[in-house]
Amino acid sequence: MAKISKSRRYTLQEAVEECTRPRESDKSEEEMSEKDSEMSCMDSVEAHLPTPQNSRRQRGRGRGKGKGRGCSQARSSSPSEERWNDVDVPDITPPQPTFRPRNVPGPQLIRTATYTALQLFQLFFTNSVLKTILQNTNHCGSTHHSTPSIPWIDLTLQDMFAFMSLIVYMGVVKCFSFTDYWRGGHLYSLPFPRRVMTGKKFLRISQSLHLSSSVGDAANEERRGTGAYDRLAKIKPLYEEMRDSCRRNFHPGQEISIDERMVASKARTGLKQYMKNKPVRWGYKLFVLADSRNGYTWDFFVYEGKCQGNSGKGLSYEAVMELIDVQLLGTGYKVFVDNFYTSPILFRDLLLKRIWACGTIRTNRIGFPRSSIRWIRNDSLLFVQWRDTRDVFLCSTLHTAHAEDTVQRRVKAADGQWQLKDVSVPPVVQDYNRCMGGVDHSDALIGYYKVLHKTQRWYKTLFYHFMDIAIVNAFLLQKDLAIGKGEVPLHQKAFRETLAVELAEAGSSSTATPGPPPAPRGAHHRPVHISGHSTAGRLKCRQCHAKTPVKCSSCDIPLCFVAGRDCYNDWHVANDLDSGY
Repeated sequence: MAKISKSRRYTLQEAVEECTRPRESDKSEEEMSEKDSEMSCMDSVEAHLPTPQNSRRQRGRGRGKGKGRGCSQARSSSPSEERWNDVDVPDITPPQPTFRPRNVPGPQLIRTATYTALQLFQLFFTNSVLKTILQNTNHCGSTHHSTPSIPWIDLTLQDMFAFMSLIVYMGVVKCFSFTDYWRGGHLYSLPFPRRVMTGKKFLRISQSLHLSSSVGDAANEERRGTGAYDRLAKIKPLYEEMRDSCRRNFHPGQEISIDERMVASKARTGLKQYMKNKPVRWGYKLFVLADSRNGYTWDFFVYEGKCQGNSGKGLSYEAVMELIDVQLLGTGYKVFVDNFYTSPILFRDLLLKRIWACGTIRTNRIGFPRSSIRWIRNDSLLFVQWRDTRDVFLCSTLHTAHAEDTVQRRVKAADGQWQLKDVSVPPVVQDYNRCMGGVDHSDALIGYYKVLHKTQRWYKTLFYHFMDIAIVNAFLLQKDLAIGKGEVPLHQKAFRETLAVELAEAGSSSTATPGPPPAPRGAHHRPVHISGHSTAGRLKCRQCHAKTPVKCSSCDIPLCFVAGRDCYNDWHVANDLDSGY
């Protein structure tokens, strides 16, 4: 935008026109999001709002004789100039939206039916997409992780269930590394992972996990540097299915919110972003539309970088327009956004789609009068300034400027004592605080027991995050269904624990390390020497996998029983069985 002279006073309409005028440079709002230091389009609008009447006018001449003075007089005499109003000036109440959703808000399931945790989870991770992942993982494993000594054995759908069971379990029970879940001794000896899958098989699946086909990856790599290159090709089979499933199984209520989400990663890839004001500064950025009531992730997309979007109206505008699908949502929705997205262009275009909007705006304006509420209305747009502990600036297409609502604040009296005082609060502030936290609520639910593990492959990071989205959305569906039937819903930890057990039951028993069978009546667990084997009386220890000449007489399991390594007793103690001697 061209630099504006400080001596010139702009009306709101002129500021909007100046903001929407085509720029000479190619800079867009996505550059602002990366640097996080430039003002957005609304920064310019707020910076050009009219100067208050009691502020001091800039003195001095222009370059020509009398030029600056004449321009100032002409500008101040303009009849169309708009000024800030306070609470003494009445404001209109704009027409409120008529809510016409495409479907009944809530879970798009049979409300009277009973669903298990696994059934709800598989609404997002369906058998069809799991079979695609299995096919691509088997091809990757047989190509890159197969050796003559340890050949690759193709995985089955049951193996994938067992693998995901442990992933969910690891989000509830935290250990420093994968191998700790299979460690013995008094500090570890966790029985659940051993009964589901061996540690070596879990690590092989984790290393070979692949979402896309190698043929498709090779063809896409040949298109690198062209417009046909797909930066998200490695996650597309699961990515597209996840977006469709999130939209298909739930319909949001009237109040929705849009915000960014960062998935932590420090991998060296062009998709990684840096946002200094986020709790997670380095990672992959997702734009998310969530239900403001419960935090259900209804839609999202992964930010691909500067190459994304070509509307010329900036990244924030394009992100909102991609997530707001009137054909799927319906009309009459109230969208709440933060100051990165708010702009007059966006709000007016949303209003044409019969979508109402509310959000904070950025400003670096100084010299505002010290009043609690000030506002300007420009057609369908309302700009509000509210003085709280700091100045808060908002824009809305669905609120009136002020009402009789108040909030309590602690203020310091003349005698130095703190006391409670009622402070007027605009309706737009109350609704924004109540409805904007949908994405933050979703982030919090994911963060409690997230399954994300460190990995050098960016597509594996997003695979773990998609699992978190599926689990949290399934948990919220379970919660809504239970409340609708008058039942007590599970809290998230219990839901994840139940899901881990149900996934393990659906997994293959052949991959598990079975515990010792119960001893027959009158029998005792005693260490005996191995005999009658072609391996010269030595077998691989079930606990540490070293060669051992000792086994349990009742369990018939080879276990070490030497001075420096007592796997025999560690095994029986971990499986809650008496050693018998």
